[in-house]
Amino acid sequence: MPEHNVFHRRIEMKRILLAALIALCALAPALAQSAGSAKALKVALILSGPANDQGWNAVALQGLKDAEAKFGIKSAYSENVGIADGEAAFMDYASQGYDLVIGHGFQYGDPAVAVAKKFPKAKFMAIEASSSSANAASYVIGCEQAGYLMGILAASLSKTGTIGFVGGIEQPSIVKIGEAYKLGAKAYNPAIKVLDVYIGSFTDVNLGKEAALALADKGADVLAHSANQAGTGVIKAAEERGLLATGDSWDQSVIAPKTVVCSTVYNVPVLVTIAVDKVRSGSFAGGVFNMGMKEGVVDIAPYHDFEAKIPAKAKAMIADLKKKITAGAFTVPVIAKPTSR
Repeated sequence: MPEHNVFHRRIEMKRILLAALIALCALAPALAQSAGSAKALKVALILSGPANDQGWNAVALQGLKDAEAKFGIKSAYSENVGIADGEAAFMDYASQGYDLVIGHGFQYGDPAVAVAKKFPKAKFMAIEASSSSANAASYVIGCEQAGYLMGILAASLSKTGTIGFVGGIEQPSIVKIGEAYKLGAKAYNPAIKVLDVYIGSFTDVNLGKEAALALADKGADVLAHSANQAGTGVIKAAEERGLLATGDSWDQSVIAPKTVVCSTVYNVPVLVTIAVDKVRSGSFAGGVFNMGMKEGVVDIAPYHDFEAKIPAKAKAMIADLKKKITAGAFTVPVIAKPTSR
């Protein structure tokens, strides 16, 4: 090849490389900004009680940790946020530039929507709520499905013919569990008597215990709860009296292994990671979304040491209903107001 052709080819190659370098430099800020925004995704979680309550709030915090490990988000959370402080908590995180703010409980639905209007670029989500807007969503857990099964279980184990349920704040997300518990119990034993009480708190353990003891005094020998941290008082009351109990939100047999027969299990981490992933991908949308056993969000814990003590009829009934609920062949009614008072 002639020498002058080689020279010209080298010059042309340098021009191409220089042009590519200039183009890359021009794109660098945009690429850095894109990468930085992905890494800097900020997610905050608002909890109604302590994060270490071994129940409702603990499973939400686990979801935040899972999202942090999976997506590399920057996270923060607030504990013991009362109803009156919900909007201020959402506002605080939104004003700090958080991309997604999650309120873990029905009571955070309206505050999420209110703050969402002021921060249209941010995303908001409330678990178990019923409110929504363009940039605020409610992810509803089919808690009533597991509550129904717990009712069957409790009725099968009762020797007095009376069982009890202690709810926290009397709101739809809690009432639907208590009412499903009644329906399940009646499905197993139409003559069963179900006592219920709502204590107006998710954090007062002593109040939860007092309410449970009052139900025990009326003959309830199996106690259930949906009261978050206050529910641990229900379990302690059952343990103290030598009664049986069922747990809520996660496997609470760790609290009292000889007392807690089984627990409802809510896979809240799935909801949290779904929401975070949608924000990352730009597909997050407002609305009310329902998820239950079919989606792997609702289940019940193992029976542990009580496996052999539970009537075979009850275990078979529960196993069959789990399959039917998952397949959509059986629907547990959602009742938002207490009955049989």
